[in-house]
Amino acid sequence: MYALCVEASHVRGMGHLFRGLVLASALERRGAAVRFLVNDEPAAAGILRARGRAFDVVPLHDLERGWEAAPVRRHGVRVWVNDRLQTDARHARRVLETGAKLATFDDYGPGAALASLHVAALPAGGLAPAGSRVLLGLRYLLLDPTIERYRRQRKRATRTIVTMGGSDTHGITIDVAKVLRECAMEATIVLGPAFRHEAQLAPLLNASFTVKRNVPSLAAELAEHDLAVTAGGITLYEACASGLPCIAIAAELWERNSVEALAILGACADGGDRGRIDRAVFQRPLPIEAMRSAGMQALDFAGAERVVDDLLSL
Repeated sequence: MYALCVEASHVRGMGHLFRGLVLASALERRGAAVRFLVNDEPAAAGILRARGRAFDVVPLHDLERGWEAAPVRRHGVRVWVNDRLQTDARHARRVLETGAKLATFDDYGPGAALASLHVAALPAGGLAPAGSRVLLGLRYLLLDPTIERYRRQRKRATRTIVTMGGSDTHGITIDVAKVLRECAMEATIVLGPAFRHEAQLAPLLNASFTVKRNVPSLAAELAEHDLAVTAGGITLYEACASGLPCIAIAAELWERNSVEALAILGACADGGDRGRIDRAVFQRPLPIEAMRSAGMQALDFAGAERVVDDLLSL
């Protein structure tokens, strides 16, 4: 049994949960059993139930009571996989004391040093990932392989979509809507399951905007558009890999590395940071066809299988 321990909330976002879902499917294709361990977050529970996923609600931030042992015993966990960011060494030691092996994703906390496997796919601005074995670089990025079917030719940015993640913690959608109104741009705005800024968004809406919430398939929605405005999380990578050019805005400090890396590759345009959006990017013509090609050349959909090869060896 593989335990996928993820944190999902309005503050943390939903990216770790969705990455976990990709990993779970890849593990199951190879015959492994999977169970999710997640914090008490109604939106996350709703997503897991809708996907038919077994899960336990656990106190992720409790570093004193040793809660980790109970799910390991209950479910016969052999490998514990963290996707939480900056795990604590006390937590990592308690996992190892159960006899389970420990793996972690993009983890720059002290707990990462105790992991047998560290998947460090995202750019980290020069930080050195710790762990017994490290899988480093974009070839280990977990992207949903079903998105590959949506790759298509794009030459002009005639249809724009805005998606700032499952929660949009800082309400960047509001700032983007203001910029789009100033530039007289039409757009589809997709709101995630943990979005909580409706009151601020409502006064900005007019006939130029179509708002959708909890779309059945974000990949299918993205495929209908020619330009996406996104944050710097996994959705940015999935869009670029599918051949959808992006204007990317770093919502968090660690997203700045991803935005810069993909901008250097030519797959996205750097739209600045939250609170400091570069309006000029929205006003100038973008090389849509070149951006599409750059994203597809830089990213593929085999990362989950590469990671599973190493997870199974544990």
